[in-house]
Amino acid sequence: MNQLKSRDEGFKSVNALSNCAAAVTDKISLRARVVLLVAVIAPFLGLVAAIASLWGWGFRWTDLILLLSMYMLTVLGITVGFHRLFTHRAFETNRAVQVTFAILGSMAVQGPLLQWVALHRRHHQHSDESEDPHSPHHQGSGVLGMLRGLWHAHLGWMFQPKPANLRHYVKDLNQIKVLRAVSSLFPLWVAVGLLIPAALGWLLVGSIGGAWNGFIWGGLVRILFVHHVTWSINSVCHIWGQQPYRSNDESRNNAFFGIFGLGEGWHNTHHAFPTSARHGLRWWQIDVSYWVIRLLEVLHLAWNVKVPSSGTISRNSA
Repeated sequence: MNQLKSRDEGFKSVNALSNCAAAVTDKISLRARVVLLVAVIAPFLGLVAAIASLWGWGFRWTDLILLLSMYMLTVLGITVGFHRLFTHRAFETNRAVQVTFAILGSMAVQGPLLQWVALHRRHHQHSDESEDPHSPHHQGSGVLGMLRGLWHAHLGWMFQPKPANLRHYVKDLNQIKVLRAVSSLFPLWVAVGLLIPAALGWLLVGSIGGAWNGFIWGGLVRILFVHHVTWSINSVCHIWGQQPYRSNDESRNNAFFGIFGLGEGWHNTHHAFPTSARHGLRWWQIDVSYWVIRLLEVLHLAWNVKVPSSGTISRNSA
């Protein structure tokens, strides 16, 4: 596997946001705010409906399977696809695998591919500085400032105007026609991510109740869990945890989100070695996303997988 430098030189060259992706402007429209509110509130209402349905349709083993399988697939779409592959180019793969992860990541309901990548590249360029889209450290001092910062980094930033220069960050992806198409079809993938568990629930149980539970547990409740686990990487993992490596920001390693975020919670490690395909560098640091990348490599579906050398790791230790 290829070795990499401790800092990500890839962020020195900025690229261009697709016109086919969600528009990025210096204002956020009322329509966009409403869509965001629905995306945030609907999964919570799904949890309420799921709890209520326990006294009606009940809870079957199929519901748990759909919840866990859809969670794993869509989180991997974000962690392996949107993040390590498309944003940081931590490994290379063929177009079919790229499209698969792009669609799975879109079903996580965190925005179109090109917009997500542009925002995340900007985050790394200005991590925990005033131009960071979602740093928790610029909302005032004291406990109140910390709480405001936590809210802003978790989800409040999404309701703020997007930086006007986002179009400079994704020229590489914008040149790939099929990825532009996947990004522009984001609403379709959201719908598919809700319909698949509903259809599987109906097929496995053979009733409307099975379809309903599939839609609720594998759809809305799954989105709720995906949202708040991955959003916590931006908020919690920039406040609480350990900093074993020098990263020039406030990123932290947090074991809880290392596990439930499928490796993303080793966030200080990631910021110290941003182009590394592996975030859990210690043997005991669970990194399911890296295991998937390694499996792809064994199957000859991934290559040029980047991992820092032991010397690079030692030199960058805090």
